[in-house]
Formats: sequence, C-alpha cells, structure tokens
Amino acid sequence: MHKNIVVFEVRGGNDKGEDGHRRDTMPIVNAIRDKGWGAEVVYFDPEKVDEIFDEVSNNYDGYISRVNPGHIPGGEKGYFEMLTKLSESGLVGMSTPAEMISYGAKDALVKLNSTDLVPEDTAAYYDVDSFHETFPTSLSYGERVLKQNRGSTGSGIWRVQLQDKDLAKSVEPGTALPLDTMLKCTEAVDNHTEIRELGDFMDFCDQYIVGDNGMLVDMRFMPRIVEGEIRILLVGPHPVFVVHKKPAEGGDNFSATLFSGAKYTYDKPEAWQDLIDMFADARPVIAEKLGGDNIPLIWTADFMLADAEDGSDTYVLGEINCSCVGFTSELDMGIQQLVAEEAIKRIEEAQAK
Repeated sequence: MHKNIVVFEVRGGNDKGEDGHRRDTMPIVNAIRDKGWGAEVVYFDPEKVDEIFDEVSNNYDGYISRVNPGHIPGGEKGYFEMLTKLSESGLVGMSTPAEMISYGAKDALVKLNSTDLVPEDTAAYYDVDSFHETFPTSLSYGERVLKQNRGSTGSGIWRVQLQDKDLAKSVEPGTALPLDTMLKCTEAVDNHTEIRELGDFMDFCDQYIVGDNGMLVDMRFMPRIVEGEIRILLVGPHPVFVVHKKPAEGGDNFSATLFSGAKYTYDKPEAWQDLIDMFADARPVIAEKLGGDNIPLIWTADFMLADAEDGSDTYVLGEINCSCVGFTSELDMGIQQLVAEEAIKRIEEAQAK
C-alpha cells in the first residue's frame, strides 16, 4: 500500500478560489495528510490521460473526484473512462462513474417510484417522441415539475401548471391536453415565470433530452415545497448536518437555491431525527434499486414535506446529488476530517480483502 490518495480537479470554472482549487479541496487534502497519509491534487487534462493514468495507478491507492461534470474539458466521457480504468487497475474510487450515475442521475427517482420515498407517478423521458406523446396527459393530473438531468442550481427545472385555473379544475385526469393549452412555467434557477403554449414549451424542453445523458424527469409538484426543502449531507453512511432551505415568499416561487433568494438554516441531524431514521431505514432499499451499497463518499439527499394519509407529516425524496457536493460554507463542521477518515477506511478495507 502506498498510503496515498489523489484528489482530481479540473482547471477553471466558477467553483475555484484564487489558488485555482475548489475551496473545499485543500481542506480535504490537509485532513488526509494530518492522518499520516499522502494526498495530492491532480488536474484532469484530456490531452494527458495516459500520462495521468500511469502516474496515478503506480503511486496511489484511491482517488477522490472533486470535479463538476459540467466543467470537464472535452466533456465527461473521457474523464469517466479514465476513472473507470483506474478502478479496474485496483484503485478505490470515491466515487466511481457507475456510482455517480446510479445515485446522482435524476432518473434515480424513477427507480425508486415503487418505494414510499417517491410518488409512484414519477416518470422519465429518454427520447423526444415519448415526451411529446406522454406529457400532455401527465399534465392533466395536476401541476408537474420537469427536471433536466444535466442542470445544476435550478437550471432546467420547471414548475408547470395550467394558466387557466378553472380549466385545471375541470380537466378530466388522463385526457391529453391540446397543444395550444396555455401554461405557466416557472424555472427554479431564479423563479422567473413564462407563459407558453404546451406544444411550444415541449419543443423548448427537447434540448434537455437530446445529447449525452439527456433526459427529463416528470414528477408531481409538491405544494409544501413552499415550507422548504430539507437536505441531508452525508459522508459515507454518516449524516453530518441538515439544512432547511426555504424558498423566497410570494408568487409561484418554489426554488430552494440561494441565488433565488431562499433562506438556509443549518441544524444537527438530531433536530430532524424522524427524517434521519426514515432515510436510514430506506438505505437498503435505495442500495438495491440503485445498484449496490457502494454509497458515495460525499452526497446529499433532498426532501420535501408531504401529507401522509393519516394527516401526519411525511417526506418525499426530490433529488440525490453525489458527483461533486460542495461544503465550502461548512468547513467549521469537521466535514473534511470525516471525509479523510472515511476515504482511508475504504482503502484499508479494500486492501484487507
């Protein structure tokens, strides 16, 4: 064992500080070093894949990916291929591309729609034809939220409702709405609203389906999102904190991003013990549905409040993030030390097998 861990980054992007690193990268590196292991940052460069592979595979025991897929030069395909090759050569991946995709893709919600975590009418569109064929009927059941797979910070996440409230009340569920039906569409990135015809809006949304990893998830709108989104941040299996993200008040606002004016409140996990317990109980089911219990190193699960049949509160899963979860605002919570401990533990366990 080399007792070395490499942390991958890419140059550029709006997530970097003056030193060229993500602001949470060097804290991870230093926390690993504080435990007596070596840790270095290596920048992924598609022009130097073979050179990077040789250097890393011969000198490191594991890798931590701190790369936002949207910032990868030349796209994520080459980067993911290199990570997969490193895992196959014996390095412990944190996380591997397969794990990032199985846990982090928006259609993870669809794979969980037979559980209590996600409404059963949650669906995904992988091609334009099925989207155009199905969505006009889906919308007849009530307000929907469309989520693109490749977006971040609310981009390409749309709350979709009929502009005519009387029509919304009178439409027969299961009826395909005409393409000239007027819609009110609100995007989560900044809560701006557009009035569009159904056909025109679907044509606009085709961009989210076309191309690598393109898809749209179609989920019912959860009215209690106005009370806030509840995010659990975990390091491996361990909940570190819960953040309650309350959308800005007024209008059709539903976005929980800081940019849109949402207010964030940080709590210890025990302040949301019922949610923490529910998620812990669901973990084996999540692992089974998403393809194995190699859970991400740093990940988040976002929930919304809903009403159970008996009138009590319950929680609906809205999203899992794991490709590059940031925690620059929470460096005082000891997350980097937990990351170092968990990463070293995973490598030692793998080497002991």
